[in-house]
Amino acid sequence: MKKLFIKSALYIILIIFTLEILVRVFHLYNETPTRYIDDFGVEKSLPNQNGYAVTGNRRQNFSQYHINKFGFNSYREFRPTKEKVEIAIIGDSFIEGMHQDFYNSTGKKLEEKLDNVEVYEYGYAGYDLANQLDLITKYKEDFELIDHIVIYLKYENDLKNSSYTPNTERIALLSSPIFKIRNEFKLLSYASAIGVLDPIKDFVINIMKKKDAKKSLKEIEETKTSNDLLYLENFKKLVATYGFDKQKVYFLLNTSKTSPIFLDYCKSNGFQIFDFAEAFEKSKKSPTLIYDKHWNNHGRELIAEVIFNNLKDKL
Repeated sequence: MKKLFIKSALYIILIIFTLEILVRVFHLYNETPTRYIDDFGVEKSLPNQNGYAVTGNRRQNFSQYHINKFGFNSYREFRPTKEKVEIAIIGDSFIEGMHQDFYNSTGKKLEEKLDNVEVYEYGYAGYDLANQLDLITKYKEDFELIDHIVIYLKYENDLKNSSYTPNTERIALLSSPIFKIRNEFKLLSYASAIGVLDPIKDFVINIMKKKDAKKSLKEIEETKTSNDLLYLENFKKLVATYGFDKQKVYFLLNTSKTSPIFLDYCKSNGFQIFDFAEAFEKSKKSPTLIYDKHWNNHGRELIAEVIFNNLKDKL
């Protein structure tokens, strides 16, 4: 019995060791950039990092990223001046662009449509409007030099907060020994990424769905309306706190997934919107990835085209 136990343990160790080698050789694991909070209290990626973002259990998406000196995934450094014309695109993971090689990003596609214009992408997974406006305020001198600022607003996610607070707990968690071990042990990192824990997550989600199913249609509508009013109030507070230059700052959003209450407020108060709903709806090809809903290469082409069409007369 003792020999069987020893042999079994040895075989398990050898299997794990072999799988670890295979995961590393075929680069099945995701290299997540180190995050930190800078001296201004802005959360972003640690500068000067390079790596590969991997999505899917068979490396369905494999893309190279480059974190520039400012702390964002970009094909160029950010050096705004009075003499040049610059466009800034600010947003969450959709703008961060880890699903696309950094040298073929939305910003690069936009820049190729323009003459003598530099496009800076301030994308960071998890950013909401509070993060975005705080970033503009903290780096006021830079953004005053930038001629046009496009903020990607995902309505259902980005208006839940009325103020910005650095997420020190998340940064501390990502820097904890547990996460460091996971990142060093590539098999564990890969297993976590492909959903080994999904059964537990699905169980919790199914319980929540059952609870939601018990709600009447009236209750669901009341909740939605309540959220719309809350999001609008949060928006008003953020604009009042940080200010908003309506002449050079624009919202990039999908109007088909945005509350009419919010859209009416923006329209009546002079906030400019770049709407990509029609471009996505008319597209014969899917603008998003199959395994998650981030924009694929075609989707980024459409986004770049929408921004270009809205800005070309202003340039």
